[in-house]
Amino acid sequence: MSELETHAAEIAEQFSDQLEIPQEDVEERLHTLVEEYRVPLEEARRSVVSHYLEEAGMERDELGHGDNEETLLGDIGEDEQWVDLRVTVADLWEPGHDSIAQVGLVGDESGTMKFVAFDTSDLPKLEEGKSYALSNVVTDEYEGSFSVKLNKTTGITELDEVIEVGDDAVTVEGALVDVQSGSGLIKRCPEEDCTRVLQNGRCSEHGQVEGEFDLRIKAVLDDGMDVHEVIFDKETTEELTGIDLDEAKQMAQDALDTTVVVEEMIGDLLGQYFRVTGPVFSRFVLVDEFERLSEPADPEAVLIKARSI
Repeated sequence: MSELETHAAEIAEQFSDQLEIPQEDVEERLHTLVEEYRVPLEEARRSVVSHYLEEAGMERDELGHGDNEETLLGDIGEDEQWVDLRVTVADLWEPGHDSIAQVGLVGDESGTMKFVAFDTSDLPKLEEGKSYALSNVVTDEYEGSFSVKLNKTTGITELDEVIEVGDDAVTVEGALVDVQSGSGLIKRCPEEDCTRVLQNGRCSEHGQVEGEFDLRIKAVLDDGMDVHEVIFDKETTEELTGIDLDEAKQMAQDALDTTVVVEEMIGDLLGQYFRVTGPVFSRFVLVDEFERLSEPADPEAVLIKARSI
């Protein structure tokens, strides 16, 4: 049995109590995504599972997830896990697509996490600042970062109590000793609720797309004892480098090469000492605030020191 056939059999079995899905139908969906659209198999599986979740459209108990474990956001560490949450809506964002009803941050004592509710789920709207018990939500993972998705089967109950939102931000500092691949002027997938960085014009989930330009810096800070991988988003990258998105696009257009942007940025960053603060997702600190410290460090000296410990 091929790997694709194995995935198809597992998906058909997963939904065997709710939908009569021939394994051949699952294989066909997977084959189309993998062979025609060049979507990686794991991403194709996620897409197919999401399709059948929406197709099921059943009540919570009918789906067989009536005994979910109540989970703290900080304990979520598995993709496609069914969980119950008690959270406060910490922030609501403007949906980037008509198919998205709500998107934002929910939080509990362990920290915050992105949530998404799709328009087709037809759920009551959550209100910022209010606390809710959310039953039967599904976890989603991308590059080590987790989010939760509300679906047709999600139960929403407003709570009388207030769920306190913990501060999951950390502060690290060190010499900036490396700027990693995927920094500078990049392109992201424009599809709904997808922020994946394109590789050679291709999204790992949606295939060949016309990307949207963005800026970021993926860097390594070294304090001589530990190394910390950090990500500066568009706003903090512009503040850090003094190069805004329009200027970066013009630089790339003039040179017919996007790499000139990160090369320009690196010159002013390597060896400088920074203190950064932000939440941790997977192995990365996502920088909300940063401070350039007055005493720059020699990156080679820092690396030598770190490797000698």
